[in-house]
This record gives sequence, C-alpha cells and structure tokens, in this order.
Amino acid sequence: MVASGDAAGSVAERLGIKPDMVVQEIGWDEDVDDDVRAAIEELTGEELLDEEAQEVVDVVLLWWRDGDGDLGDALVDARVSLDEDGAIWVLTPKTGRPGHVEPAELAEAVPTVGLSQTSNVSVGEAWMGSRLVSPKKAKR
Repeated sequence: MVASGDAAGSVAERLGIKPDMVVQEIGWDEDVDDDVRAAIEELTGEELLDEEAQEVVDVVLLWWRDGDGDLGDALVDARVSLDEDGAIWVLTPKTGRPGHVEPAELAEAVPTVGLSQTSNVSVGEAWMGSRLVSPKKAKR
C-alpha cells in the first residue's frame, strides 16, 4: 500500500516532515493509517524507525488511543531520542472513532512533561495530530 501524489505528500508536509528527516514511530498497531506512514517514508526517503531505535530523531509519531496507558509516561519515553528542536506528533483517533482520546487528557499531560502544544491537524480519515515541542528557553 504505497501512497503517492499530492494528497499523500501534503499529509507528510502538514506534519512538517521534510526530506532526509529521521522519524520514529511509537504505538504502531493494525489500526494506524498506512497512507500517512507511506507518505512520510516517501518524503523522507527512509523507513520509519521503530520504538526500539536508539538514534536521535527529528520527529516522533506517537499513535495513541484511549486505554493505551499513561500518556505522560509515553511522552517522557518519546522525548528520549528526540532532537532538542524536534517535535512529537500525538496521533489520536478522531471523535466518534474507537479509542478516541479526550482533548483534556492531552492538555493535562503536555505541560506536566515540559512540552507545549502548538497545532492540531487532521491526519487522514480517522486520525487527528497534535504537535508538541519543547518550549523555547527565554533568551538572556
């Protein structure tokens, strides 16, 4: 299942993915959007790294569903390999879909682990993405 064309590329581009970026995927399961995954791999020219990867990464895709555990713990784990200027995309099922995560759960976990939520985008038919980054340190 390979995504191609403008629509596929635009999904990866909306996530801020650029050629040669290193992207790690956490929380893969059979319900993930394979078109999104393929679009990212096509744009970066690389396969997504799995949860066990030790390399420093530019972007983490965290597929997250209600019932997956403690979101705060997952975000702490996701930050381990993340470049200081990198982003974590928390991908959650859209409202009405199985595994939907209430926005309040994300809003509560994000500042607790020292991140800021900067944007939300629709990622395919069934998933929403929330972009999380480290707050920029105040310049002295």
